[in-house]
Amino acid sequence: MEEDALSRAERGLTSEGLLEMARLAWRHEARCIGRLFWNRLRLFDARGARGAAEVFEACVAHLHYANGQGKIRAAITVFEEAEGDEVGVRIWNHQLIRYAGYRGADGKVLGDPSQVRFTERVRELGWSPPRERSAFDVLPLAIAWRGEAPRLFTLPGEAVLEVPLRHPEFEWFGELGLKWHAVPAVSDMALVGGGRRFTAAPFNGYYMGTEIASRNLGDEGRYNLLPLMAERMGLDRSMRSMLWKDRALVELNTAVLYSFAEAGVTMVDHHTASAQFMQHVAQEEACGREVPGDWSWLVPPLSGSSCPVFHRYYGEERPEPAYVAQAPAW
Repeated sequence: MEEDALSRAERGLTSEGLLEMARLAWRHEARCIGRLFWNRLRLFDARGARGAAEVFEACVAHLHYANGQGKIRAAITVFEEAEGDEVGVRIWNHQLIRYAGYRGADGKVLGDPSQVRFTERVRELGWSPPRERSAFDVLPLAIAWRGEAPRLFTLPGEAVLEVPLRHPEFEWFGELGLKWHAVPAVSDMALVGGGRRFTAAPFNGYYMGTEIASRNLGDEGRYNLLPLMAERMGLDRSMRSMLWKDRALVELNTAVLYSFAEAGVTMVDHHTASAQFMQHVAQEEACGREVPGDWSWLVPPLSGSSCPVFHRYYGEERPEPAYVAQAPAW
């Protein structure tokens, strides 16, 4: 007979202990540049949730809190612990909010190329895209309760805060119809530590501008907007040495930072984030703690050498508690 979920949740780990575990995991996260604020993380203890529908409800509540009417708030929602070899609760999506990717017969992708396979998978599960597809169709959540078949849930519009993108100088930029969601809530990693494993623990901070502009929108394997930017800017693309990619990338980042600021939505630029991280390093070292770090993730993908994080290396250890990658459930 199945144990009561709440009694399992309470066994040996209070909400206070779980909060400490989640905060320490953030402090240990080698890839995160925003760790200065690790002790401000808010916990939603959802270990008493039963079934995929209640998991979904908790995810929606998480997004409502994190949105903060534009003042993005760091949070984590932790669901039931997986014991032993249990599959555990799984949220199939990489993030709670991601845009669909549709590959056409000509091989071209409308939307996010990184989500093409996942989009195909949720369509196999029964998801129907909007009749008028766009490059920014929010994917449903696919939630599997402890080894059961996944169920699909549509996020309500009010839970998905999005920012239309404009440029402070280029009027044509607004005509491109670009936007991005405000909360980067990672949902496919596990929270582990002390022999415990929470397979569903979506968590978020807030965006650094380069995450959206340089990577999501700029990368060739993503929205690949640099050629279009350069064309609209009238840049000479005849040779790489003309640095057209660099110039286009700066303006794309300018547009993202400007748009979030105008919308009153929390975002940090890469220079400020780098300075904040060095403050975190100084505080940790003053406490006698080595700072775990993955240099390739900490150095921003724009103007890296002009940021202080570029000029040093970081601890190789990966202590627990930690957020760890899991094999894609889908």
